[in-house]
Amino acid sequence: MTTPTQPLKLYNTLTRRKDLFVPIASPYVGLYVCGPTVYNYVHLGNIRTFLTFDTLFRYLTHIGYKVRYVRNITDVGHLVGDGDDGEDKIGRIAKLEKIEPMEVVQRYTNDFHSVTEMFNILSPSIEPTATGHMVEQIEAVRLLIDKGLAYESNGSVYFDILKYNQEGGHYGKLSGRVLDDLLNETRDLDGQSEKRNPLDFALWKKAAPEHLMRWPSPWSNGFPGWHLECTCMSTKYLGKQFDIHGGGMDLKFPHHECEVAQGKSIYGEEPARYWMHSNMLTVNGQKMSKSLGNSFLPSELVTGSHYLLEQPYSPMTVRFFMLQSHYRSTLDFSNEALKAAQKGYKRLANGLRIAKTLAYSADDAVFADEKKQQEIRKAIDDFYAALNDDLNTAVGIAQLFTLLKYVNMLYLNQLQPAALGEEIFQALKTSFIEFMENVLGLREEKNEGNAVLAGMLHLYREYKEQKQYDKVDQVRSYFKAQGLVIKDMKHRIDWAYEE
Repeated sequence: MTTPTQPLKLYNTLTRRKDLFVPIASPYVGLYVCGPTVYNYVHLGNIRTFLTFDTLFRYLTHIGYKVRYVRNITDVGHLVGDGDDGEDKIGRIAKLEKIEPMEVVQRYTNDFHSVTEMFNILSPSIEPTATGHMVEQIEAVRLLIDKGLAYESNGSVYFDILKYNQEGGHYGKLSGRVLDDLLNETRDLDGQSEKRNPLDFALWKKAAPEHLMRWPSPWSNGFPGWHLECTCMSTKYLGKQFDIHGGGMDLKFPHHECEVAQGKSIYGEEPARYWMHSNMLTVNGQKMSKSLGNSFLPSELVTGSHYLLEQPYSPMTVRFFMLQSHYRSTLDFSNEALKAAQKGYKRLANGLRIAKTLAYSADDAVFADEKKQQEIRKAIDDFYAALNDDLNTAVGIAQLFTLLKYVNMLYLNQLQPAALGEEIFQALKTSFIEFMENVLGLREEKNEGNAVLAGMLHLYREYKEQKQYDKVDQVRSYFKAQGLVIKDMKHRIDWAYEE
């Protein structure tokens, strides 16, 4: 297997540049990603974020790192409007449906897991929940009060932004916000707030009588602030400072900004060395939004049931479509783009199936083709160079198509294995399969089992030999119904995904 010679660089939101990736304790890597708030069905914007960090997890593992990947479940504390006031998102659904909040949590956690499995997104190493870490969150609040960086007010506890900055912190460092501007934007007009400053954020909230989710604490029966949970869970499992913290662009401020402030205040250093953020989705050039009626649930995408969709699109088509765009760029959904992705994915899926069947055979009469050998080596090296350049899967996929060209040439007997030599032949086969399945997470989408298809092809050959053309057409129709085609070639009869 060819290994990368270029160093891995990742765009760090904290420094606003591509930084050389140097783990704190190589070969171990700590990766934390903000997971879903489980009050509704997971949407495609979530999928892009989790797919991005699934690819990072896969690639870091592929190049030899031992990754502890922590992705949390938010099951309390995330309020409607993402601020410090209002109903808990989960509690609100529980009241509407007259069920327990944990029933809401279980339903949508199950949905999240089924959707990630659908898109071949790997499970994290650890998947902690906010409600499972109440002791750690209460202790963190106590520490911040003892340090003078938090204060209690009417049973709630708030982080003191001005005190944090006075003591050497830099609130706004991650997002690029200026504190004075933020203060001007958040002036308390009526003077009734229980906060010292309207910019201060909640670490613990006293529960109103109607609030369903509550726990005892030294300050009140209440619940933790949304920002606190990630600080506690990430540092518990990855240490007071870890390598990478990821999430969607929408979490950069205030959620991740608050995490930076909390972590630095508790431990004396910022929690993560590299902060990575995936960008948003648009639909036909417009922001994806429920209010505009242009947001898709994964189930709508794979069934084609949304009014904006002209046809269904398979999970692997959507995964391939997302990987064709750099994770930091805006990604626009359209039927034209999805159809093009469907065709590209099927070409690669055909190549993947073929590559697994290729076998090396020596032939003394065949001369080495050095030009083809060099092109294969270069495509493999360039794939690594692309992913080492801030996980540029779009450029990496272009190199995959170069390798596909040689896979197809071998399959069609247009190129003999001996012309590549055993080392390059094996590098081509192994790299193509590894890049597809284990790095990019693109798998074959099974129709019926290969054994069934092989049996149908056997019948097809028999019917052709017997000139029973009506039955030949029936077999062709069977394959077509599976989204497959039969290929009559000079040296063999085979099936392929219809492109």
